[in-house]
Amino acid sequence: MFAFCLSNIQDEEHAKEIVQDVFKSLWERRNELRLKEVERYLIRSVKLKAFEYIRNKVSRQQHLSNISNTSESHYTDNTLIAEELANKISHLVNTLPNQCRKVFRMSREQGLTNKQIAQELVISERAVEYHISRALKTLKTELTEYIL
Repeated sequence: MFAFCLSNIQDEEHAKEIVQDVFKSLWERRNELRLKEVERYLIRSVKLKAFEYIRNKVSRQQHLSNISNTSESHYTDNTLIAEELANKISHLVNTLPNQCRKVFRMSREQGLTNKQIAQELVISERAVEYHISRALKTLKTELTEYIL
């Protein structure tokens, strides 16, 4: 029975489990069953369990494949949207007035504090805040389609 099952499912561990389950089922139902040909019953039971295992395995593989394809599709979509958004932001930053663009890049790309930016550009911290606020307002206005 094991050899028959193994030849059908090509998985030794699962073949052992199937044969064991068939014997367990036979033992549990021994008082209910009136079998004349026990060997035939066992082979048929193993055959049915093996086909059930194969059907479930194929179904599982198809399901995993569908999930994988869906995930890849969403990942690709999200990547394209992120690239599009990054390009749009870059373009918008480049269209900002010169001083506003400098201040915004120093703040966001270089990670400088308002005080550091003010010292480097020799402007007040209040002016730095104004330029950052202006840049963010422009970006927010132009990127409303990307905001949830």
